[in-house]
Order: sequence, then C-alpha cells, then structure tokens
Amino acid sequence: METLKQDTSALSLQQEYAASLPSILAARARIQPYAHVTPVLTCSSINAEAGRNLHFKCENFQKGGAFKFRGACNAVFSLPEETAKQGVVTHSSGNHAAAVALAAQIRGIPAHIVVPKNSPACKIANVERYGGNVITCEPTMESREKTAKTVQDETGAVMIPPFNDGRVMSGQGTVFVEFLEQVPNLDAIFVPISGGGLTSGIALAAKALKPTIKIFAAEPMGADDAAQSKAAGKIVTLPEVNTIADGLRAFLGDLTWPVVRDLVEDVITVSDCEIVNAMKMCYERLKVTVEPSAVVGLAAVLSHRFQEDPRHLNCNDIGIILSGGNVDLDALWTSISQSIQ
Repeated sequence: METLKQDTSALSLQQEYAASLPSILAARARIQPYAHVTPVLTCSSINAEAGRNLHFKCENFQKGGAFKFRGACNAVFSLPEETAKQGVVTHSSGNHAAAVALAAQIRGIPAHIVVPKNSPACKIANVERYGGNVITCEPTMESREKTAKTVQDETGAVMIPPFNDGRVMSGQGTVFVEFLEQVPNLDAIFVPISGGGLTSGIALAAKALKPTIKIFAAEPMGADDAAQSKAAGKIVTLPEVNTIADGLRAFLGDLTWPVVRDLVEDVITVSDCEIVNAMKMCYERLKVTVEPSAVVGLAAVLSHRFQEDPRHLNCNDIGIILSGGNVDLDALWTSISQSIQ
C-alpha cells in the first residue's frame, strides 16, 4: 500500500478541530480489522453527461450498508474495557443506529438505540438484526436527546453521538484516506452533508493529504441548513425539513461546523426531483442500490449551478461519496411517485 504524504503546514492548522489527520490515521488502524475497503466505480456514460471523470466511492457496500460504520466502529473500539462493559447508547433516525448496534455486537457489548418512531422500517430492522435494543421516541431532536439521556442514566452506557464527536469524525475521515489511495489524481470531492460528521472528517483528511483539493458539500433544498449556515457564517437550524433524503435531516454541531465553515468550498443544494434522477442513474447505469441521501453529490455535480460556474472548470477528476444503500423500498416508490407528479 502506497504511503500517503502529509502536508505539515496543513496539519498544524488542524489542531483547533475535534479531529485531525493523526486521529483519522489512528482510526483507520483501529477499524481495519472490521471495516470493508469499499470499491470505487466509474461509468463512461455518466462521465459524458457530467463532462468530467467521476469516481464513485461506494460506501453503500460498507458493513451495515453505509459509511456510518466507520465512525461508530472507531468510537466503540476506542472505549476502555471497563467502560465498554456498560454498553453504548445513541440516538439516530437510521444508519448510525445500525452502525452502533453492529459495532457493539462485534465487540460483544450491549447497545441501546433510540430511534424516532417515523424512521424507515428497513433501518430499524437493521438495528434489530444487529442485536440493538430499540427504544422509540417522538421524531424531534429534543425527544431523541432526552430519551437517550434517560437510557444513559439508567444503564450507565456510554453515549456515541451520531456526528458531533471527534471519534466519529475521525472514523468517517478514513473514507478519504482510502479513496485517495485508490484514485490519487482527485481534484475535487462531493460529500452529502447533514450533521457534518462525514464532511468534516473527509475535509480534514483531504486538506492534510492534498491541500489543493476542493471539497463540496451537497444537500437537499428542503433541508438546506448547511448552505444557510455557510452564507450566514454561523450555525443555522431550520424549524422543519422536507426532503426524500431521510438521512440528511440533522443539523450541524459545534464540532463539525468549524470544519465545514473553514474547509468546505461550497454547499450546493439540489431538489428532490434531481435526487430521484440521480438515484435512477445509479440504479440503471452503475447497477448499485443507493438511498436518496447517498446521491446528492452526483445530483450536485450535474446541477446547473456547478456545471455553469467558471470557478470549477478545472475540477476534472471528481470523487463522489455514495454514502449508503439502506432503502425502504415501499416508502421509496411512494416518495418517487409523489415527487415526479
């Protein structure tokens, strides 16, 4: 395996953040026995449509069906033995829930998973399949956090936050370390953004290993808090969100936001119709199963906003994170039908 070169000047700038290249490389070593090295796919017909060379990092093939396993695994296996015996607890509407349950199962410790009652059935089923103790709550962040705190107080379990945590951010950053080894000539990367754990982890690894790379975040128009936050220069939360991309409904945290603020080039928003079209493209041409949240990066690359921006003409080799493939098919077909009417 080729040794990646570290930019020392970039490293020194990372000391103010909750994660850094050293913590990301440590996470990689920690999770290597458990996490998959996910493949990178290309498609000439999609390249022709985009006018660029697109490289798809398929985290939908990761254990648990999403990139979330990396951060959860790093956090769970970072715990000292005595602490780990008490188990772990988290709150999540989907992939992080399953990831924590799976990582805990591998380590042989209890996992208490608080999930909103409107979570996709397939994602709740994943938690149960991995032996997680499912506790349902109302579909609000306040209810999620309050219920998780109650479970934590009753069990003594350790909280594993879904994104706003240095251990989780470091685990997610391993996606880029692996990606750059597979495609060294990347000059831009598109990442789905919600709470910012994946985006911040990737941004920290990318800017340390390849400072010239451009990092773009992509999100639905119906949940555009990250775009609004970048424009305002501070964290913006929304009174409500409305998007087919159920995994992108969280808001930035105080640990992820500084990285997004400082290192992300731009946040590009896309409509649910564009998301559906990108999903269709992945199904028909890449032949991969992806969830709506996973394809916002592709939708953003194909968007008029990106394609017509002269500042990005030199972005020729673009990495796109396909972040997960856990699809509730019954709900998906209904949502697709509604979005294209």
